[in-house]
Amino acid sequence: MIAYSEVSAFTETPGQGNQAGVVLDAASLSDAEMQALAAFVGAPETVFVTRRGGGLVRVRYFTPTQEVDFCGHATVALGLMLAQAGWWGAEAVTLETLAGRVPLRLVCEAGVPKQIWMQQRGPQFRALGREWRSHLAEALGIDERMIHRGLPLGAASTGLWSVFVPLLDGIILDGLEPDLAAVERLSAELEVGSVYAYAPMGVNRFAARDFAPLLGIPEDPVTGSSAGALMALLAAQGRLPVKHNRAVGVIYQGHAVGTPGEIEVEIEVQDGQVTAVHVGGCAALDREGYWQGE
Repeated sequence: MIAYSEVSAFTETPGQGNQAGVVLDAASLSDAEMQALAAFVGAPETVFVTRRGGGLVRVRYFTPTQEVDFCGHATVALGLMLAQAGWWGAEAVTLETLAGRVPLRLVCEAGVPKQIWMQQRGPQFRALGREWRSHLAEALGIDERMIHRGLPLGAASTGLWSVFVPLLDGIILDGLEPDLAAVERLSAELEVGSVYAYAPMGVNRFAARDFAPLLGIPEDPVTGSSAGALMALLAAQGRLPVKHNRAVGVIYQGHAVGTPGEIEVEIEVQDGQVTAVHVGGCAALDREGYWQGE
């Protein structure tokens, strides 16, 4: 039997935020078994530790239907479980993922793990032609005039590509009723994992919803990888205040599906260029179980 944990990421409340499966000992599992276990857990993503040693932890991420290169909320969930298992103390931990190496930082309060921070890979950006604006609006079920003209619409990645669509306000965001078949088709055409709609709540605070039917996830509750990519995109286009070569922001996500969560992001900027992306959040253990295989 294989032990697994179900963890709520980007929240301190079990059952809120975004659920992830965590398997700390997956060295003996085949690709097919990892996929079957991810489907059994049923969380948006499950992370599997396939090898560890010398401060390096090799991991793989699976949705219920396929493997993905990286997942932010599952990384935060894994960080909590590594700390609680005694595998992570004062020494640094770096994950080896299909998207590259991801350094982790643990913040404790009174000796208790409080926050897990990850340094995501360097951001990549792709501009979109104006013709995509109307296609994305139609897929999201809104009029094109509801798209914010002062914030960037484009594709970005810090490990997993998404298209970012800015909306005028949170009311429009909350009222979205997307055509998921159209969102899936556009995601495939644009070669991205999701369509990520966001709306401003302040100069560096945003509400968001992430639709990823192409990955088998109709709506992802709270998305760490996309939060980092969004803040990097905003910083790169001068849409975040920068002080002492540093920009910070917060993403609120999950309210629309009844599991609110909060993601903190810190961006390092040098001469107008994004040099590092750090994403942090809390996590809470929901339950533990065993999988007997098929």
